Amino acid sequence: MADFLDEKRKEIQARLKELKPYVEEYELLQAADSALSGIGNGTAPARPAAASSSAPARRTRRGSGGSSSGGRRGRPKGGGTRAAQALDLVKERPGITIPELAEAMGIQQNYLYRVMPGLAEEGKVTKSGRGWHLRQSAAEE
Repeated sequence: MADFLDEKRKEIQARLKELKPYVEEYELLQAADSALSGIGNGTAPARPAAASSSAPARRTRRGSGGSSSGGRRGRPKGGGTRAAQALDLVKERPGITIPELAEAMGIQQNYLYRVMPGLAEEGKVTKSGRGWHLRQSAAEE
């Protein structure tokens, strides 16, 4: 009987391993659909559920011909939907670290090393050791 159970457990584990990439793809597509649903119709997009992905985020390189303003390129630190997602995770799990945030959001850590200090500058979070906590004033909002 124990051999039969061990064999079935191995079959189940093998099948779970086969299906995992499809589940991750489903979650990513669901999050993308949710994010795009509010674009163009005047409503704010719904927040996607954090998808865990083992695939690294892809980045494209841009040419060196940037804007003539001479300022920082791109969006401001901590100003996008990823910042809001990170803030929600800090509210749910005080003391969460950047590697834990990245895992929960399915993104690379280096992005969060730019986002989190921006949230700290805005007075929304504070860092204690390696973990991030919600600021008292932000918790009351």
